[in-house]
Amino acid sequence: MLRYCIRCVMPDTKPDLHLDDEGVCNACRSYEQRKEVDWDARRQELLKILERYRRHDGSNWDCIVPVSGGKDSTYQVVRMLQLGLNPLCVTSTTCDLSDIGRKNIENLKHLGVDYVEMSPNPLVRAKLNRIGLTEVGDISWPEHVGIFTIPVRAAVQFNVPLIIWGENSQNEYGGPAAAADNNILNRRWLEEFGGLLGMRVSDLVGGDGIEQRNLIPYTYPSDEELQRVGVTGLFLGHYLPWDGLSNALIAQAHGFTTYHKTVEGSMVNYENLDNHHTGIHDYFKFLKFGFGRATDLACLHVRRGRLTREDGMDAVRRLDGRFPWDYLGKSLEDILAPLDMTVDEFIRICDKFTNKKIFKRDGEGKLIKDRFGNLTKINYDNE
Repeated sequence: MLRYCIRCVMPDTKPDLHLDDEGVCNACRSYEQRKEVDWDARRQELLKILERYRRHDGSNWDCIVPVSGGKDSTYQVVRMLQLGLNPLCVTSTTCDLSDIGRKNIENLKHLGVDYVEMSPNPLVRAKLNRIGLTEVGDISWPEHVGIFTIPVRAAVQFNVPLIIWGENSQNEYGGPAAAADNNILNRRWLEEFGGLLGMRVSDLVGGDGIEQRNLIPYTYPSDEELQRVGVTGLFLGHYLPWDGLSNALIAQAHGFTTYHKTVEGSMVNYENLDNHHTGIHDYFKFLKFGFGRATDLACLHVRRGRLTREDGMDAVRRLDGRFPWDYLGKSLEDILAPLDMTVDEFIRICDKFTNKKIFKRDGEGKLIKDRFGNLTKINYDNE
């Protein structure tokens, strides 16, 4: 039986989530502490750090902002411009870029920034997508690596030490730039946040014709290079109150385009708009851990008092974990085609990674699916 936080709607199967003796999860406890934060002091701390890295002579960019064109990275760029910085925006092109994703990237450029986009070899990327899906159950594995390696490689190449990340998912600290000592962003720090899921980039050499030279975009600079430039980073969400909805509203005020309906598997229309693979990625999270994107969003809004827990749980029951027959207007068959994978093969991989303890099964132990291929969890609350 899944146990759920009594405040939000997150099950205890989420990695690194812990329920205390009162049944409240550590994410809710962390959010509780926000009201104790002196945000004015945090902002002043941010301004001091930015001032340290600002190039007053205009000889180089002040910072690098990794951007996807999504609501959060648009917000990050808006904030840097408001604070008078001259950022270099760096994109690691997503695996299967959507039309609305491209539109929002173009909008971001027109906020008035210099912009660099790195598009890794799509033939190699498709192989990595297939390996990620079949080996660790994450079609987006190369993207999750690239969003950390490519901006860091750009920092070294262009000699821009400071990288402005967005939200710290662990919500613990501000990043290396905040440290009094040893504030260099080293390989160990990067790998902690890089989403490798236990599969190292070096493990891929020799598989499916992949050579080391094909993996340059996914390989961190050497520690010596990072030290030479002094590459460091900060989480903007540590210094400024972070909220996806307000980020989306600010981004929309600066030209960001939302989807014309609720995104599949989600409960909003303003996020995860750039990559057709996202529906598959979120679906595998549901198969492995019993929660998907709708749960993530419901928890965020319940904690902020925008939704009651009851309404959040109702939304999760209706929206979470739908089989990803399409995403952002593209069919599953077309999404899988570059991976040389059929829908039937995909379904077999889904079954392989499904945590069968948390979904209903028949008398023979086989997963019960409705006519659309959807599974049903054994319990959706502390029933």
